[in-house]
Amino acid sequence: MHRLLSKIKKQLYFVVAGYFRFWANVSLRRWKPTIIAVTGSVGKTTMLHLLELTLGERAHYSHNANSAFGIPFDIVGTHGIYGSKARWFKLFLIVPWRALTFTHSQQYYVVEIDGERPNEATFLANWLRPHITLWVSSARSHAIFFDRQVREGRFSTVEEAIAYEFASLARAARDLVVIDGDNEHMVRETANISAKVAAVHKSDLTGYTVTPQQAEFTFGETLFTIPYPMPREISTQLAMLLQLTNYLNVPLPQHMNDFVMPPSRSSYFTGVGDQGQLHLVDSTYNAHLVSMQSMFTMMQDMTVPGEKWLVIGDMTDQGEGERDQHEKLGQAAAQVAADRYVLVGRRTKKYTLPQLEKAGKGDKTAAFTKTEDALQYIRKQAPDQATIMLKGSQYLEWIVEKLLADKANITKLARQDAAAKRRRAKWGLY
Repeated sequence: MHRLLSKIKKQLYFVVAGYFRFWANVSLRRWKPTIIAVTGSVGKTTMLHLLELTLGERAHYSHNANSAFGIPFDIVGTHGIYGSKARWFKLFLIVPWRALTFTHSQQYYVVEIDGERPNEATFLANWLRPHITLWVSSARSHAIFFDRQVREGRFSTVEEAIAYEFASLARAARDLVVIDGDNEHMVRETANISAKVAAVHKSDLTGYTVTPQQAEFTFGETLFTIPYPMPREISTQLAMLLQLTNYLNVPLPQHMNDFVMPPSRSSYFTGVGDQGQLHLVDSTYNAHLVSMQSMFTMMQDMTVPGEKWLVIGDMTDQGEGERDQHEKLGQAAAQVAADRYVLVGRRTKKYTLPQLEKAGKGDKTAAFTKTEDALQYIRKQAPDQATIMLKGSQYLEWIVEKLLADKANITKLARQDAAAKRRRAKWGLY
């Protein structure tokens, strides 16, 4: 019965989304903004926040709305499902009313678009037809949803399937598409599109330094100082920002002091353990191999006052590549000269731990299946001034919460809504 209901739900997904899209389009046609679409496997929200700092009140931003449902709701100025499921029925009435009576007024619409399931980005691309598409990344994310396309022979790899889905926003773009020119999938998918293609490259970055509190990126004579510990790969978004501001003929932000990272992407907090002060680098929002590797490289580059610790949780939604991806995770972690590796979850214990042991890191590694056991280990064993980077599933933000020196910072962590806390409680994490 559960499988049948799940199948029906999937079949109805785009039918119901199409109803809301129809009405939202009424409002969108009155508005007529310049649409800037931001898409990719990782780094979308960071790009959106950089654009918000740059364009300010000239644009409306699709915060917390990046799906086939969320974006129509955002366009008519309402929210999706929260609290009672009965809100679904209200939305069938609210959205048409809002479509007829509400219109945004900003010049630009900066819209983040996910492609976590086949046809979702396509569904939105064919409707919105963005003037500009910023395709920030393409990698193996939400792979479980694309395994079937590979099994059916439509694509050779999951990575190809994912790239093709994101590329729908490049194919639909009217004027400009900006891509990572070092990504072969992105280069191939944009080879014959009608819009102008501009590529950024890793070589555009001429200088990079990072500490637990900030990162500096240099592009020729342009310096960005960001008040967060940001990985080198963020240079892609910054290079795209340079391209976009030049194209739109708008100035860059005078400084990055007002830049606000979304929760738990790469934030710094002071923590407290049994042996003294801790420096927490919180990247617990999500995890797949490309973003894990990015944070590992950052930790390798980072200048820290004490020991370096990596707390690594499972990567979910990896589908048939679960073993391969977690083994590669261990190989990537072993490249970091860390003082301690703490693994959390059954997948990292089963697949990642052996890779660290093979690399001679076994004596520095502790593996746990329960998040609360990992917390107790960190709290007791982490020395004074240790810098601890946390990334992965298994509710690692709960570990950050328990280690925070200032509990007021809990509001800056991921998954602090009531529904997420209820799910956490089922794991015994209060």
